[in-house]
Order: sequence, then C-alpha cells, then structure tokens
Amino acid sequence: MRWREGRRSEYVEDRRGSGGGGMGGGGFKLGLGGLVLAAAAYFLGVDPRLIMGIMQATQGNGTTLESAPVETSHPDDEAGDFSSAILASTEDVWSEIFAAAGARYSPPRLVLYPGGTRSGCGLASAEAGPFYCPADQRVYIDLAFFDELEQRFKAPGEFARAYVIAHEVGHHVQTLTGISDKVRAAQERGSKEQQNALQVRMELQADCYAGIWAQHSESAHKWLDSGDIESGLAAAAAVGDDMIQRRTQGHVVPDSFTHGSAAQRQRWFSRGLASGQVRDCDTFSAPSL
Repeated sequence: MRWREGRRSEYVEDRRGSGGGGMGGGGFKLGLGGLVLAAAAYFLGVDPRLIMGIMQATQGNGTTLESAPVETSHPDDEAGDFSSAILASTEDVWSEIFAAAGARYSPPRLVLYPGGTRSGCGLASAEAGPFYCPADQRVYIDLAFFDELEQRFKAPGEFARAYVIAHEVGHHVQTLTGISDKVRAAQERGSKEQQNALQVRMELQADCYAGIWAQHSESAHKWLDSGDIESGLAAAAAVGDDMIQRRTQGHVVPDSFTHGSAAQRQRWFSRGLASGQVRDCDTFSAPSL
C-alpha cells in the first residue's frame, strides 16, 4: 500500500510520551478482572464505554488520570505517520461524499495513546481495542493493537490496519448523519436480542462504509498493491463474532452477536468496495445480512 504519497491529517492527537494523557505511575491501571472485562467489551461486542465507565467509577484508590491536552500533532514514527495518512484519506473521501449531498463533513479526531487515556466516554484502555466515542467525536487507538491484529488475529498487512481506522470513521459518519442516535433510541425500547440485532446492523454498515472509503481512495490515489484487498477482508473476518467466540469460548452463540459473523463482515465490506455508494450500505433495510 503506497500510503506515503498521501497527505497527512491535521486532526491527530498524539498522546504517546507527552505526559499529558497517558497513564503514569499514579494513573489508572486495570487488574486481571478489568483486563477480562475490557477484552470482553471489544471482542464480544459489549459497548467499551460501559466497561470503561464502570472501571473508572469503581477505581476507589485515590489516583487520577491527568487531563490530555487538545492539540494536533504530526507523529514521527511509522505507525503514527501511517495512521495520519489514512485518516487524511478518510477526510478527503467523506468530505467529497458529503459535499455531493449538499452537506459539510466535520472530521473526527484520531487519538493515539499508550495504554490508557481519558475519553469523552470514560477511560480509554488498550485492552478494549480501537473504538469511536460519539460524545467527543474521536477515534481512540493504542497502536500496539496493530501488532495484535497481525500476531493474534492473523490479519497482517497495512490495508488490514487501514480497514480498522476506516471502520471506526464509519461510526463517526453514522453519528453525523443521525443513524447512531436512532439506533440507540431503538435499542432502549427493545429486548436484549433486538439490541444485539440492531448493533450488528450498525457494525456491518460501518464495514460497508470502510469499503466505500477503500473504493474512493483507490480511485483517487491508485495506492493499493496486489493482496491489499485480501488483507482487509482477512481483518474483517478475523473480528467476526463467530471467529472470536470460537477462539475465546470454544462455541458460537449467534443470538449474542453484536458485530456480525466473519462472512457478514466480509460481505458488507465488499459491498461498499464494489459500489462506493452510501445508499448501498443500508443494512437496516436489508431483509438478510
């Protein structure tokens, strides 16, 4: 993937090593139970904000996280530079799509942090994985997750990493277009099974939006190499609920899915990639996923 040729985003907050938002010696740290809960939040689909808020509220040891400065920066390491380039590409793509619809796209900020930091949704912990916080419209990621994606989930390659960022930006698009609010309101009225089913459609739409980004960015830059798309599809499959449940509990419980199966995630990413049209990502009207 020839990402080095692209521009860099002005909406990156690099909190690594700055002492502003990371966890120092007196910061919040998760015990073994917290690690398990946070892992469940990411891998099994529980909203990470719930776990982060609970753990932060019940810390009870008198230690606090320092407030992180709100500022932009230009990471000088390869992983940070890569993330900035991908974020810039999502800005270009979604700005163009919004403009065509007569609207203005307001980009999210990408927060790079080591271990943990504050977010508008509570404590951002590396163990919870990358996530989007609608409260402050930021994407949070500890870049060590990219190593985990390759080593633990067997999804190597730069495009697999780009897919992760594009998926989280897809959630930001859902926030800007009001989809997130409608889904949350419907979930509050529904049963647990209905809540899960709505969340699956939410996540699959973000996968489809990631596919839209891939199609538009490739058309603009011609920066994909042979095998890049396969890398993205491998990442989509690796974080399917069925794959994760087999890995963590040895069996699959479809009613508990919150992100979709490996096949569904690949299917909707591929649909966005082939179409490049937002109208083809309406997972909520689709009779089957």
